[in-house]
Amino acid sequence: MSHPFFNLYSHDFARVAVGVARCRVADPAFNAAETVALAAEAAADGAALIAFPELGLSAYSCEDLFHQRALLDASKEALATVVAASEKLAIAMIVGLPLQVDHLLFNCAVVVAGGRILGVVPKSYLPNYGEFYEARQFSPADRAISDQVTLLGQTAPFGAALLFEVADRPLLRFHVEICEDLWVPIPPSSFAALAGATVLVNLSASNVLVGKSGYRHQLVSQQSARCMSAYLYSSAGRGESTTDMAWDGQALICENGELLAQSERFSDDSHLIYADVDLERLSRERMRMGTFGESVRRHGAEVSKFKVVSFDLALPLDRALPLRRNVERFPYVPSDRLRRDERCNEVYNIQVQALVQRLSASGIQKVVIGVSGGLDSTHALLVCAKAMDRLGLPRANILGVTMPGFATSERTLRQAKQLMAAVGCSASEVDIRPSCLQMLKDIAHPYSAGAELYDITFENVQAGERTSHLFRLANFHNGIVLGTGDLSELALGWCTYGVGDHMSHYNVNASVPKTLISHLVRWVAETGAISDSGSDVLLNILNTDISPELVPGKSDDHPEQKTESVVGPYELQDFNLYYILRFGFTPTKVAFLSFSAWQDRDAGHWPEEAHVARNEYSLADIKKNLGIFLYRFFKTSQFKRSCIPNAPKVGSGGSLSPRGDWRAPSDSEATVWMDDLKNIPEGNTD
Repeated sequence: MSHPFFNLYSHDFARVAVGVARCRVADPAFNAAETVALAAEAAADGAALIAFPELGLSAYSCEDLFHQRALLDASKEALATVVAASEKLAIAMIVGLPLQVDHLLFNCAVVVAGGRILGVVPKSYLPNYGEFYEARQFSPADRAISDQVTLLGQTAPFGAALLFEVADRPLLRFHVEICEDLWVPIPPSSFAALAGATVLVNLSASNVLVGKSGYRHQLVSQQSARCMSAYLYSSAGRGESTTDMAWDGQALICENGELLAQSERFSDDSHLIYADVDLERLSRERMRMGTFGESVRRHGAEVSKFKVVSFDLALPLDRALPLRRNVERFPYVPSDRLRRDERCNEVYNIQVQALVQRLSASGIQKVVIGVSGGLDSTHALLVCAKAMDRLGLPRANILGVTMPGFATSERTLRQAKQLMAAVGCSASEVDIRPSCLQMLKDIAHPYSAGAELYDITFENVQAGERTSHLFRLANFHNGIVLGTGDLSELALGWCTYGVGDHMSHYNVNASVPKTLISHLVRWVAETGAISDSGSDVLLNILNTDISPELVPGKSDDHPEQKTESVVGPYELQDFNLYYILRFGFTPTKVAFLSFSAWQDRDAGHWPEEAHVARNEYSLADIKKNLGIFLYRFFKTSQFKRSCIPNAPKVGSGGSLSPRGDWRAPSDSEATVWMDDLKNIPEGNTD
């Protein structure tokens, strides 16, 4: 038996499927065989749930044949075939067929698992316009008299307000609606989501028209987003009658507005799509958004109508079941080139607009910024330049200051000067070593007497002197000090508190993570926004090791300190930050997601525009660096975040401002997170 860590169900994911079976009109036996074959394939692949098209056992396009008893009886026999097959398949199946109940005919979805009929859901809204004449054959759900039905010797609940829940997986609660139910202003699934359904299922036939596929995408995506749910959509394909309509067999799976899977349209064969939906993520989103709970209260009368049907399902927990889902290695940075450029452009303009407003509101026209030749100050300077352009002020109003210290490399000093020249700001150099030596002498630090003691005091004296100079220059020139520290550094506490890089009058980078800043700088370089020579220096800066340059190294061009050797690789720590800050996931789940993201990518599974990462990380690497993150984030760094300067929030990935997304005690323990970390195995295999 494999370690539970390597099974997606251990982390509140569920594999779901949509099957589009090739059908024959009015041939339920054939349709049942195709349905069972797809269900067996999905079960073998670890899926817990599979949905099929509307009236899939009879075919949708039977028209007045639905009033023929032979077809109705044969459809029930086809259902019996599905029910019998379900005894040996560890999967819940949702199939469509016509059923006569209380002398009325209903277009129904039947939920089947473990040899049981769990419930029967009639269609609520019957289209009777254009090419549709469903009201000619069927009655809507609210015409039903009975709330249960006896079918194949079993008695099951009957009605549109049914929820189905896997007994030992309460987050896997689903609701079924049928085709037109989604197309109305308030779909039944809206109330089902408020009643706790995390997975919404639509059995549809939906003939194809020019442009209709895109509209289906919009409907499914938006309903999943509004309901904070997963949404499974099936539609009829090859085999339906083409007397007056055509069919494309489109299948879709969305989660909270994001498309996870879609089928090939116009396929000649039966086909399946899968997605691993994150049930915990959906649940936590609902918990976080208080307005979801308010909607539950306001629509209490509708919510109270729902009945939960609980059932057992033997999920495949005894084997490794890797995540079949594209987990971005860089959650703050889209992998698709076009979307990445759009993201960079938007973030850049948010930062620029925020700085423009701050300068306009204060009546101040000058900005003082420390330029190190490193990544963060480079991007902040680019934002300053654009803000001055927007304000119609000369870039000379940016007072760029480079301040070499005891460990500043020739490379970064050269880059700082080249960058300021390319931007066209006012540039100056202040050697902070004399003032640092005076401070060290004043406090009787051994370095001032010739000892090679490079302790934290030695480092922070330099950071403090730089910030002190910047603030006094701002006083002298009637400007504001622009902070350059980023979201990743705030998360890890990698900043000198108070009179250090922690403090400024305003900070444009405070909610932008390191991985995104690197892409922002590359985006500016590639667009040639500041000149060809400026692009060259930006690319050089991107290829420079990240270092505070506070401890002297063995050579002028190779820093002794490398930040990532202390706090861990930013590409891993930004991943950890996103899932812990944005969703509050446990370390075990974050590690599982990280492990899924950083493994070798199978051909066709990952986007073509995937990033070229610097490394591949083993599970041991992931666990080690996650431990660093957890301890620094929860135990040691909050006091710095509790008093950070004003800064604009730029993304839904969160910020750490106490006035925004994150309010936390400065003296909490990291115990519960570190304890959970122990549940992560050391090796890459079970």
